[in-house]
Amino acid sequence: MTRKSLFKHLPTTLFVASTSLAAVVHAAAPTELLAGYSGQAQAPSSATRGQQFFTGTHGGDWSCSSCHGAVPTGGGKHASTGKPITALAPAVNPERFTDPAKVEKWFRRNCKDVLTRECTAAEKADVLAWLLSLKP
Repeated sequence: MTRKSLFKHLPTTLFVASTSLAAVVHAAAPTELLAGYSGQAQAPSSATRGQQFFTGTHGGDWSCSSCHGAVPTGGGKHASTGKPITALAPAVNPERFTDPAKVEKWFRRNCKDVLTRECTAAEKADVLAWLLSLKP
């Protein structure tokens, strides 16, 4: 390969390399997030508790299932705005629970809507354990 041809393909090579690296840096497996939440909670997660938490109300009018559906393998819609929401279960929507910052952002917002407080690590672990158990 000549020096001229090397520089000709350098921008493309750098772009591909940087986007691949960015995907590795920001991507996380949902199982890794589950392990992290379980570790923070210092207790094993429970899919059964996660399903009960997801479908139950916690003193208010809404539950997680109010927007995501009782079994979130299909799309849902926001209870007050009607905005469509893509499937929450990672088996159906592989993009779910791959960006830790987004996961935290949405847990924070949604937990405040449902609980009027942030979710605990144990609650996040239980919900995620249940979501990971769902199949298409």
